[in-house]
Amino acid sequence: MKIVFAFFLGFVVYFVADSLFTPLQAQLLGAVTFLVVLWTNNGLPLGVVSLLPILLFPALGIVPLNEVTPNYAKSIIFLFIGGFMLAIAMQKTGLHEQISSRLLRVFPNSARGVVYAMAVVSALLSSILSNTTITMMLLPVALFLSEERRLKTRILLAVAYGASIGGILTPIGTPPNLLLLGFLDQMGLQGPTFGEWTVMMLPIAVPMLLIMPWILTIGVAKEPVGKRDEKIPPLSPSQKKLAIILMGLTLLLLLNTPFKPWYPGLGLNEKGLLLAAGLLLFLPGVNLLDWEDSRSIPWEIIFLFGAGFSIAQAFGSTHLAEALAHKLTFVTHLPLFAALLVVALFISFSTEITSNTALTAIALPVMAQLYGPDNPVTLLILMTATVAASYAFMLPIATPPNAIVVSARVIKISTMAMYGFIIDLIGVVAVALSAYLVWRWMV
Repeated sequence: MKIVFAFFLGFVVYFVADSLFTPLQAQLLGAVTFLVVLWTNNGLPLGVVSLLPILLFPALGIVPLNEVTPNYAKSIIFLFIGGFMLAIAMQKTGLHEQISSRLLRVFPNSARGVVYAMAVVSALLSSILSNTTITMMLLPVALFLSEERRLKTRILLAVAYGASIGGILTPIGTPPNLLLLGFLDQMGLQGPTFGEWTVMMLPIAVPMLLIMPWILTIGVAKEPVGKRDEKIPPLSPSQKKLAIILMGLTLLLLLNTPFKPWYPGLGLNEKGLLLAAGLLLFLPGVNLLDWEDSRSIPWEIIFLFGAGFSIAQAFGSTHLAEALAHKLTFVTHLPLFAALLVVALFISFSTEITSNTALTAIALPVMAQLYGPDNPVTLLILMTATVAASYAFMLPIATPPNAIVVSARVIKISTMAMYGFIIDLIGVVAVALSAYLVWRWMV
C-alpha cells in the first residue's frame, strides 16, 4: 500500500505540474514526489529508494544513465566514507563512552540538559569547521548518551539541527555562505565582512538554539540519561591512538580553514583529509580497524547522497529550479517583510529535496533578477535565500548532517519530517524577521 500511495501522489503531482511546467519538468516533479514519499513512509528500504533515480531518470528521459551514475561517486562521498570509518573506530574502541562521560559532568545530568549541550556544541563547532565533519565526530557520542530510543532520537536530531543552525554563524561555516560571497563579488556588490556576518546571524542562531532543543525534549524531558561514573577510567592504548588521530585531524582542519583576508589556509582538500584519516586506522602500528569493520559503513546513506546529487543535476538540466524561482516574480509586488518570508519559505522547503549547495548556486542568479542588481533590497533577498537554504530539517536528503544522523539507524524518517517541519517554519520566520528588523539597517 505504501508503494501504491507513493505512485498515486507522484501521478497527482505530475498531472498538476503538467499545466504549469514543461512535460519533462512535470515528470521530474512527479518522480521526486514518488521518491520523497517512499523515503518518508518507509515503503522500501532507504538504500533501494536512493538507487531508483538510476532507473527512473533515464526511463523518463530526464537524465541519461551515463550522466546519473557518476553522481554516486562524487568526491564528497569519500569524505563521508572517511568520516564513517572514524565513527566506527570511536565505537569499537569505546572512546565515545569516555567523551560522553566527560560531557555529562559538564552539563546538567538531565534529558533536556544533554539535548541542549549536544545542540550548542554542534552549532559552535560547525561555525568554524564543516558541519558534515562535526556531525560525524559527534555521532558516536550522541548514540551513547541514552539507551532509550526516543531520547536517543532527539539527541541525534539535536546534533544534526545544531550543525545546520551553527553553520550560518560565520561565512566559512557552510558552502552556501561562500557561494553567496563569491556571487556578490561577481556582481560587484559589497558583501558583509567576517565580523559583520557573524553579528547579523546571531539574531537567528541564538533564538533557534534556545527553541529547537526545547521542542525536541517535549515528552522526553524526564527520560533517564547515561549514568555519571564517579571515577572515569583512564584512556586505553587504542583510545589514546584514536584521540591523537582525531586531535591531529581537528588541528589540520583548523589550520586549513581560511580567514580571509588575514589567513589563506593550507589549501588542502578536506575530502582527502577525512578519507586519509579513515584509512590511517587500518595501517600496521595503528590497527584500530580491519576490513571487516567496513561492513558497518551505512552504504544506504552513501546511496542517499548519490540520489540527492542526481536530483540536483536533474533540476539544473531540465531548468526546473529556474522555472520554480521565476514563479516568485510576484514577490516584488509584496511588502518587504512578506517578500522576505516568501523567499525564505520557498528556498527552505525546496532544499528539502535537493542539495542546499546546488540549490543556492542555481537560485542566486535568479533571485538577483527579482528586484534588479542595483536595488538595495537585492542583497537582503540574496542573504535570506542563502541562509534559508541551510535551514532544511525535514528529510535526510536536505543536508549532510540530517543524512549522517539517519545513518545511525535509530531515527524514523517520519519522525525527522515531523520535527523538521516545525523547526523549518520557525527558521523561516527567524530568517525573515532578522532580515527585516536587523539586516536592512546594516547592508
